[in-house]
Amino acid sequence: MNELTIVVPCYNERDCVDACHERLDRVCRQTKLQDYEIIFVNDGSTDETLYKLMALQARDPHIIIVDLAKNHGHQLALSAGFSLACGARILAIDADLQDPPELLPDMMHLMDEGADVVYGERVERKGESQFKKLTAKLFYRFLAHNTNVDIPSDTGDFRLMNRAVLDVLNSMPEAHRFVRGMVAWIGYKQVPLRYVRAERFAGTTKYPLRKMIKLAIDALTAFAVAPLRFAFAIALLAAALALLLLGWSLYVYLFKNAVPGWSSLMVVFLFFTAVQLFSIAIVGEYIGRIFIQTKSRPLFVIRRIYKGSPSK
Repeated sequence: MNELTIVVPCYNERDCVDACHERLDRVCRQTKLQDYEIIFVNDGSTDETLYKLMALQARDPHIIIVDLAKNHGHQLALSAGFSLACGARILAIDADLQDPPELLPDMMHLMDEGADVVYGERVERKGESQFKKLTAKLFYRFLAHNTNVDIPSDTGDFRLMNRAVLDVLNSMPEAHRFVRGMVAWIGYKQVPLRYVRAERFAGTTKYPLRKMIKLAIDALTAFAVAPLRFAFAIALLAAALALLLLGWSLYVYLFKNAVPGWSSLMVVFLFFTAVQLFSIAIVGEYIGRIFIQTKSRPLFVIRRIYKGSPSK
């Protein structure tokens, strides 16, 4: 078993992988690790990421390249790397260098003192829009108040885990994965390491708004039944409003000699139809995920694993 495995998911990161490897290699040497591996997971990149990784591997036998058959997404790419990790400790880090590899010694020290998981907690997020910062803050606060899992706020997947935690994580079969939440659910002793998150080293973000929304939905449906309860609350509110409207209609009919107009009927009809469709959509989201989970398909498909030649 290696001392350390570093898992680095990559999707179209040709401009980052050289610098990422250089800094990871440097910090591993500074930490005086004797036996370690760096698993780069090529998540169906359409640029020259794979070829750059192969060129790096020709110079560094510590590198293992996992080439996925298609783009599975960041969370499944991480999971693919985790499934092949042989280290006693496992570091998850992105190739864009927003999370500094130089924090590895501090993480190792905290683990030496008894931590089972050391996760990076962002105190500042450079290079990100105010909209992204605000929505991220609101999302984590909402998640914290609607789940029974203590998922730390202002964190990503940048973390160091010991072997026991990873073994449990690898045994979890969820198809829609929210890794940071799954690790939090496992338990053990988890401690934060506060740091300033840097801007991307190069390239553009691989998490546009569409993917952020998908990740948020995965998190909510995996760890909270709040959407179902929200739909139930809306249904109760709609029922109460319907009773008020019924009472008002009877009052108008009996004492005002007025016939309700077409507009008011349409407003009521459209309101309750919207509530029903909204509630059905939430239930359908959960049912759809149950359907996908029951298929028990592989979480990811690996095209090929490239292993470096043993160092001389």
